[in-house]
Amino acid sequence: MKINAPRGTADLLPAESAKWQFAEQKIKDICRRYHYEEIRTPLFEHTELFQRSVGDSTDIVQKEMYTFEDRGGRSLTLRPEGTAAVARAFVQNKLYGDPNQPKKLYYFMQMFRYERPQAGRMRQLNQFGVEVLGSEDPAVDAEVIDLAMTTYQELGLKSLKLVINSLGDQESRQNYRDALVAHFTPVANELCKDCQQRLTQNPLRILDCKTDRTHPAMAAAPSILDYLNDASKQYFEQVKHYLNVIDIPYVVDPNLVRGLDYYNHTAFEIMSESDGFGAITTLAGGGRYNGLIEELGGPNTPGIGFGMGLERLMMALDAEKIQLSTDKQLDCYMVAMGEQAEQKAFSLVRELRSKGIQIDKDYQGKKMKGQFKNADRLQAKYVLILGEDEIEQGTVLVRTMETGEQEAINWDEIAETMQEKLQGGKADE
Repeated sequence: MKINAPRGTADLLPAESAKWQFAEQKIKDICRRYHYEEIRTPLFEHTELFQRSVGDSTDIVQKEMYTFEDRGGRSLTLRPEGTAAVARAFVQNKLYGDPNQPKKLYYFMQMFRYERPQAGRMRQLNQFGVEVLGSEDPAVDAEVIDLAMTTYQELGLKSLKLVINSLGDQESRQNYRDALVAHFTPVANELCKDCQQRLTQNPLRILDCKTDRTHPAMAAAPSILDYLNDASKQYFEQVKHYLNVIDIPYVVDPNLVRGLDYYNHTAFEIMSESDGFGAITTLAGGGRYNGLIEELGGPNTPGIGFGMGLERLMMALDAEKIQLSTDKQLDCYMVAMGEQAEQKAFSLVRELRSKGIQIDKDYQGKKMKGQFKNADRLQAKYVLILGEDEIEQGTVLVRTMETGEQEAINWDEIAETMQEKLQGGKADE
């Protein structure tokens, strides 16, 4: 019986995983430079966490969560997003008591959402994200955006567009909510069923609807920027000022609301403008969520963060024809002929690996010609040869594949010699 991977999931094979490893290492280095620390949270959480933080009216909670009941009768959910899990960990572990504030955290997480699979949108997806908890300085908003933009730029992407907006504080958001209700109520029966429900639960999300995006009421909808109070306007102006200071171009889009209930003040998305990318252009999105920590039982702690889909990152790299410089060369390949040579080769391979040298050998009983073909396919820098003569002499014949030069090295000197060669030391001179 043939069993395939579940719909909406994909295998990451070695050729692709090398690209992912390169990108992930680059991202980790950027986070180190920005002084962000890694956090890891469980794969599943209590369902209530996402209902309270993400919001009952969101598509994630209503339609997309993988929720199940465990043997103890508890409702658990595979995490659909990262911010709520990090916020829960922040409260539970009392990270707000750490003298080093704000807490600047990053994560690599697998997320699970039951939605229609398409390119760059899977039911099991991989995400890189950051969260900064404990500061309401507008400069932090700019830093978070800068980190996301730097990640894409240092991986080689050029066709990028940053879109920002302000959702304002609680007062501004409530005033805007009332204006949207008044605007959409006369045409409510013309909207999709989801938007009719959103009109009473969370009218801001009507602006994010894919079904009704062409409805005339959408284009005529009031702008949230007209409902920001003075404090919210000033905050947004400061965020834009800091982005200008570090020369990050942006576009203000009053209809950018993001899909989660916990957002307020700054909201942003980074999009790909590459011709070959596809219809869904968003690469990353995030924003500020002051109030979320209190909702989860913690003290008054402002926060901001973003999530970046790694599958969509790889799509963007492909669209711009960017090849990540993954080193596929093998340091050494051991070729052995004869039973004694095979046994000694196995021992030497283990010794070289213990010294930090990357090396492999044949495990299919191939003849010498076949073993050399393997070495070529693996792009081995050096081939170490063991035959009857080498066994008698206690040596290994080392061939430099680039030049074809060969030299015999004693067994007790082979590890040190190969370390010097691979480091460009005197043995290569």
